[in-house]
Amino acid sequence: MSQRIHFNQAFFTQSAPSIRECPPESGREVAFAGRSNAGKSSALNTLTNNSKLARTSKTPGRTQLINYFELGEDTRLVDLPGYGYAKVSRAMKDRWQENLSEYLHERQCLAGLVVVMDIRHPMQEHDTLVINWAIEAKMPVHLLLTKADKLKRGPAQNTLLQVKKSLKEAGVDDLISVQTFSSLKRAGLDQLQSKITGWLLDEPTGE
Repeated sequence: MSQRIHFNQAFFTQSAPSIRECPPESGREVAFAGRSNAGKSSALNTLTNNSKLARTSKTPGRTQLINYFELGEDTRLVDLPGYGYAKVSRAMKDRWQENLSEYLHERQCLAGLVVVMDIRHPMQEHDTLVINWAIEAKMPVHLLLTKADKLKRGPAQNTLLQVKKSLKEAGVDDLISVQTFSSLKRAGLDQLQSKITGWLLDEPTGE
């Protein structure tokens, strides 16, 4: 495998309503999860330099499918359904939780999980739930604090430090990394690409 991921070559391949309809287990993939209004689609579009790759919707919670984007050489990005949106029915929330937990625990080619959070509202209930599932599955996690342009540099750095402190206090800072990010200003893009490249090009670590 070449030692570079060409993010700008990403293209949509398929949607899956559950893990049973996901593509065959092969290669490596990195998944993106996040609250419906956290800027997940915008982050994916910035990462791939393609404003139309992941559909951004004015109606949060609309994407209820697992969406796959091929990067080439058996590497993929995965856009997981947005969560935590109040207007989604209880049954839909329960189905989402069941599917996401199953995906994180059972998808063998999943190399890492990016959890997207609005820097102004980090570590919400559903975020913590997803992070805990990933920890249970021994899955490396990268927290992406998006919309950093909405805060001045000082408050943004304070939030970053607070999140890092909470991870250290929980004893999970060895499995979880965190950064600030702005899709609007493309700030933090190099760091995100570097993290995902490392996950996709490393050899599988077993569990």
